[in-house]
Amino acid sequence: MEFGIVGLGRMGGNMARRLARKGIRIAVSNRSHDVSETIAAETGHLACVTLHDLVEALQTPRIVWLMLPAGEPTEAALTTLMPLLSPGDLVVDGANAYYKDDQHRADLLAARQIEFADAGVSGGVWGLENGYCIMFGGSDTAAARLKPYMEALAPTPSSGWLHTGPVGSGHFVKMVHNGIEYGMMQAFAEGFALMKNKPGFDLDIGEIAELWRHGSVVRSWLLDLSAEFLAQDQALEAIQPFVADSGEGRWTALEAVEQGIPAPVMTLALMMRFASQGKNDFAAKMLAKMRQGFGGHAVKED
Repeated sequence: MEFGIVGLGRMGGNMARRLARKGIRIAVSNRSHDVSETIAAETGHLACVTLHDLVEALQTPRIVWLMLPAGEPTEAALTTLMPLLSPGDLVVDGANAYYKDDQHRADLLAARQIEFADAGVSGGVWGLENGYCIMFGGSDTAAARLKPYMEALAPTPSSGWLHTGPVGSGHFVKMVHNGIEYGMMQAFAEGFALMKNKPGFDLDIGEIAELWRHGSVVRSWLLDLSAEFLAQDQALEAIQPFVADSGEGRWTALEAVEQGIPAPVMTLALMMRFASQGKNDFAAKMLAKMRQGFGGHAVKED
């Protein structure tokens, strides 16, 4: 047993389960040890209380795969891990991370002769059944060591995973992937809103979503998911109009600025998420007051 996963949230936990289904036994660790024990009981994996326990349980050279939130949780884990690992070990950040952070972390680990790889993982809660799309950066040596695990985690051994290039390239590609995802989701949301609110036609947007799934140029997994929930509820009255944004959407917009490459769709989709979070409220109040000031128009008050 050379492979361990740290972080057993929705993605990390299901990745551990998928590896078990493929006959691969690993060590697992989570901030809440109860989660580790539950998954270990289900899969036959080894539950470890601490990072030290996990490192000690793995044969060298080890592979430690992190599935932790970007920022401080990942930094803290790496700080703890570095003195515990040995030359020749490999650390993989498989959660969301900024690709420039990957490059910095790779340099820190290289000083200790420890390899680093970055893996962007797509598939969400469906990855357990369908497999994950994995794009990862790192050396050719790291790629060769990771190949058996990529083949097990991906939809098939020969599809759904790619060694994209050097360290940082995996998360860079995943960052752009998520930017595209933002734009596609926003376009579907706007289109269905136009149809739902069209007076006089009484459109059944659930039937339209199902129609578009067959032969249409906009057919996609996002449309499949939309058709599924619209078949049950077209009003969505119980849902608050609040959409969170991940770091990757912001990083994609910043990258467009850095490169001077126009990316208006992805950037505006990110701005719309900010607006849904109430961050446009003060600006809207300003607009209402200015309009009142020059035109005497009424404003709505709470």
